[in-house]
Amino acid sequence: MRLDASGLEVLDREDCLALMRSVTLGRVVFTDRALPAIQPVHFVLDGDDVIIAATPGSKLASATRGTIVAFEADAFESDTRFGWSVTVIGQARAVRVATEIERLSRLPLRSWAPRCHDYFIRIRGDYISGRRIHPTYLEATR
Repeated sequence: MRLDASGLEVLDREDCLALMRSVTLGRVVFTDRALPAIQPVHFVLDGDDVIIAATPGSKLASATRGTIVAFEADAFESDTRFGWSVTVIGQARAVRVATEIERLSRLPLRSWAPRCHDYFIRIRGDYISGRRIHPTYLEATR
């Protein structure tokens, strides 16, 4: 097990992907009018890629056309002081191929927005990193 300078466990790619599959809510970080913006989204993984649904013409859909974005998913339990965080950095693009849209529409992806059924954004999992905190690590470093 590898620890970073803060005593957090450094996760490998497979651990990161497995943890991301355990949650359905994350945050996409993009640029909006030259400023950073963050939006919570429901997501699913398709291989190493993050798939989110968006409304065509929305701020999120417009801002993620071929741009590099960050995506973050996490889970923390304050009572047990256990948690993890995973970040994906990669190019975002609208899915335009009809057969791919049809296949993605069958994935268990549910959007909060009522009109997000068939417009998908794929975030390539080019760079995936994660950290996990364990209460035992905290106690050992005190």
